[in-house]
Amino acid sequence: MKIGVLLSGCGVFDGAEIQEAVLAMLAIKEEGAEYICISIDRDQHHVIDHSKGEEMPEKRNMLVEAARIARGDIKNINDITPAEIDGLVIPGGFGSAKNFTKWAFEGPQGDILPEVKLLLVNMVNVGKPIAALCVSPVVVAKAFEGSEVHPKMTIGTAADKSEYDINGFAQGLEATGAISEMKNIHEIAYDEQNKIITAPCYMMDTDILGIRENSQLAIKKLVEVCKSL
Repeated sequence: MKIGVLLSGCGVFDGAEIQEAVLAMLAIKEEGAEYICISIDRDQHHVIDHSKGEEMPEKRNMLVEAARIARGDIKNINDITPAEIDGLVIPGGFGSAKNFTKWAFEGPQGDILPEVKLLLVNMVNVGKPIAALCVSPVVVAKAFEGSEVHPKMTIGTAADKSEYDINGFAQGLEATGAISEMKNIHEIAYDEQNKIITAPCYMMDTDILGIRENSQLAIKKLVEVCKSL
C-alpha cells in the first residue's frame, strides 16, 4: 500500500507543518504502508524567518523545500496519478493557505492551484481516500467548490482553546459548499460518502504529543479505508 504525502514546503509559517508531516509519515510506516512524498515545482508565496516570524527577502521553491522533509526522495505532483497511490495525506501548515490556495489572503474566495485541485478531484472520482490535517481542509474545500461533492470536514472546535478563529474557518468551509463539523484534538471527522478524513492537529492548542495522537488517528482511519477498497 502506498500513501501520498502532499507537502507545501518546509516550515509551519510558509510551508508544510514539519511535525504533522513527519508524524504522519511515521504513522503510515507503523501501519505497514509506504509513503510517497509529493510537492509542486513552484515558488512558495513568501519565506518566513521562523525564529522571528518575519518575512525574508528571498524566494524558495516548494518542491526543493519539501525535499528537506522527504530526505530528497520527492515526486513532482505532475508525475503522480491516483493509480500510483492508494490514499493521500495533506499535512497542515500555512503553506496550505498560502501556497496551495490563497485562503490566507482572500479567505474562501481565494484560488487553488490547478494541479492540486486535479489530484484531489481525481482521487475522489476513483474512490480513493484523502486525509487533511490541521488547516488543510481548506484545500479540499476549494478543490470541490462548485461541484456536487460536499465534503464533511473538521477544522477543530470552538469549544476548546485555539489561537485561530475556528468559527470563522468553519463558516469559510461552508461558504465553499463543504459541511463543517466541530471536533477536538482527540477526534477526527470521517466523511464516509467521499472517503475524506480530517483532523484538527495544530488548529487546536496542543503539543507534539497531541499531534502524534491526532495524526495517528487520521492515518489509521486512512489505511483502514484503503484496505476496505
